[in-house]
Amino acid sequence: MKMLINVAETVVADALRGMAAAHPELTVDVDNRVIVRRDAPVPGRVGLVSGGGSGHEPLHGGFVGPGMLSAACPGEVFTSPVPDQMLRAAAAVNSGAGVLFIVKNYTGDVLNFDMAAELAEDEGIQVAKVLVNDDVAVTDSLYTAGRRGTGATLFVEKIAGAAAEEAAPLDRVQALARQVNENSRSFGVALSACTTPAKGSPTFDLPPGELELGVGIHGEPGRERRAMMTSHEIADFSVNAILEDLNPRNPVLLLVNGMGATPLLELYGFHAEVNRVLTERGVPVARTLVGNYVTSLDMAGASVTLCQVDEELLRLWDAPVKTPALRWGV
Repeated sequence: MKMLINVAETVVADALRGMAAAHPELTVDVDNRVIVRRDAPVPGRVGLVSGGGSGHEPLHGGFVGPGMLSAACPGEVFTSPVPDQMLRAAAAVNSGAGVLFIVKNYTGDVLNFDMAAELAEDEGIQVAKVLVNDDVAVTDSLYTAGRRGTGATLFVEKIAGAAAEEAAPLDRVQALARQVNENSRSFGVALSACTTPAKGSPTFDLPPGELELGVGIHGEPGRERRAMMTSHEIADFSVNAILEDLNPRNPVLLLVNGMGATPLLELYGFHAEVNRVLTERGVPVARTLVGNYVTSLDMAGASVTLCQVDEELLRLWDAPVKTPALRWGV
């Protein structure tokens, strides 16, 4: 496999050096692998910290900045960051108003963030946590007890980040984050496997002419494999799987997310089909994002995430945000 890298062992460090050079508004600690908004800690504001394995960019480092995350901790590719990273991030963003850990539901992430929270509390940092578990495809996957955390992580980080920017207290920021997660559902489809730099070959076998319905963001198996389907058929299957589990009474936020190797030409065409299904099902869409936001290295495919919103959640979604990967209102 051809990759634009030096050696597999330095992929994450090299990416962090590049991020530091591209985004001087961030403080990027390459050695300790922590990305922090440069003005942190912001007096009187709750700090938001998230993280996870690298390979899902722009999640999470690309979402650090005003109106979203205060800091992010990148682990090795598809590997949880360690508690020391999380503790360092919490200390860097703690203004005395507390820190919220946003954790995708993968066993390594959950255990390490739990340990980091205990360490932070020992140092006098008040920590609250929210677990993101929005995937409807499977339960108890290779990496997960319960449902996996996927695209809704973006919605949680954006809305909780807006609340923190408005100086909401820690318990309120946590409650909003939980509300977003509880009202969000996702479903992903893979057209090809991804390739990790360390392995240098596809991480799973997906024969030509087949696709994986309900794939995870590390390539974990989904519900089933089928012969290749049209965009129309994939949209029907994906949206209906979500709506079997989520019965929105309010308008929704819609994320049509690329897995890393699917071009925007295809993603916008897929969005047209997703929008068709939602219209047919009578689900109004308040806001839409289309693009690569929660990726899986070079996997071809897409995921759909819906989040039911009320007036307050929609207002917080629309609030200004200024990060490398998400920016509006500024």
